[in-house]
Amino acid sequence: MSGSGGAGGPDPASDTGPARLRRFLSYLALAGPGLIAANAGNDAGGIATYASAGAQFRYRTLFFMVLVTVALVVVQEMSARLGAYTGKGLAALIREEFSVRVASFALLSLVVANTGLVVSEFAGVGAALELLHVSRYVSIPVFAVAIWAVVVFSSYSYAERMFLVLSLVFFTYPVAAFLGHPGWSEVAKDAALPHLVANRDFTFLAVALIGTTITPYMQLYGAAGVVDRGIGPDEYRYERIDAVAGAIFANLISISIIIATAAAIGGRGPLTSAKDAALALKPVAGASAETLFAIGLLGASALAGAVVPLSTSYAVSEALGVERSVSRSFTEAPLFLGLFTVQVMAGAAVALRPGSLFRLLVDTQVLQGVITPVILVFILVLANRRSVLGDAVNGPRFRKVAWVSVVGVAGMALVFLAQGVQGLLGLR
Repeated sequence: MSGSGGAGGPDPASDTGPARLRRFLSYLALAGPGLIAANAGNDAGGIATYASAGAQFRYRTLFFMVLVTVALVVVQEMSARLGAYTGKGLAALIREEFSVRVASFALLSLVVANTGLVVSEFAGVGAALELLHVSRYVSIPVFAVAIWAVVVFSSYSYAERMFLVLSLVFFTYPVAAFLGHPGWSEVAKDAALPHLVANRDFTFLAVALIGTTITPYMQLYGAAGVVDRGIGPDEYRYERIDAVAGAIFANLISISIIIATAAAIGGRGPLTSAKDAALALKPVAGASAETLFAIGLLGASALAGAVVPLSTSYAVSEALGVERSVSRSFTEAPLFLGLFTVQVMAGAAVALRPGSLFRLLVDTQVLQGVITPVILVFILVLANRRSVLGDAVNGPRFRKVAWVSVVGVAGMALVFLAQGVQGLLGLR
């Protein structure tokens, strides 16, 4: 898939073997932003949404997920390319290329979307520890304070590694998908051909799948990660592989979650608890399925519970041109650390509301699905501007694929909103 009108760096045909090897080895040292950003979607809300899709509609959402994967590849590639060729994050580019009102609208959309994500992460913490018989009214406040303190007063990098290791248990889902003995002919058929269901529940879940798979946080992180690692045009040919492969790999995990859950409990209807979702891991863990699921959900939730509000603080501070660093004090970076603090407090407070935490996880992903098209339009416009990317601007064919992807995502969000308006007006 051609992402740009011209290639950055020297002509590969004129490279010597050792030179190519040195560049590839340097890429291996830099690689990661694309893989990390795409896999960030497999957080608490993502796990809940994919599991709900499998439980409620079995394999019928697989064709939709194939289309969403294409869209994710396109969007992640554009985000990484913008970072590599401009040396700037998305927030800074939006501030520079659009009017103050338009840029403010983009930032507001980002803050709302990420605040919804923070809510889902703390709901994930509560749901995970409820499986281990710890009340949400204890676990959520304790983890909110702990995450805040680690970021503000300690070394977040160590905690990040620990949470990341805990979340790796979800890599057992592909194994669970095979051991669950799904009907592979049905899986292949539903993945290759559309099997849509014409009702509001299916549309609701489809928008949630968009929101949890192509979330604005991932695009911001992807571009910022490229800039932070100093990846420029010369290295971009390799970073492009990272971005595309990361998106595909992340969605293979997502599809495995749907298949594993559909094989285990497909047809039961909407999931209402983490305990039900954990049943999909029984082929791998047996009686320990709930504990394994709880550990993974806790790690993924705690990791994103810190990273998502940090990404918002970085984006807003970058757009306003003020100090932004976790190594600064409140006096030195009041907006950066203040916004982080408010998001953590608000996310934890909303997650403490009575009701099903698992349902809250899915509901917040719908909010993401409605807001996502706004950010995607900005990314697409930026990637189409020669004044921003020069010869690395979207090529004609890639531009068409990108527009179809963004319009498709926006169309699903509009259908969902239209159904909501009809419901309010009593027209259905």
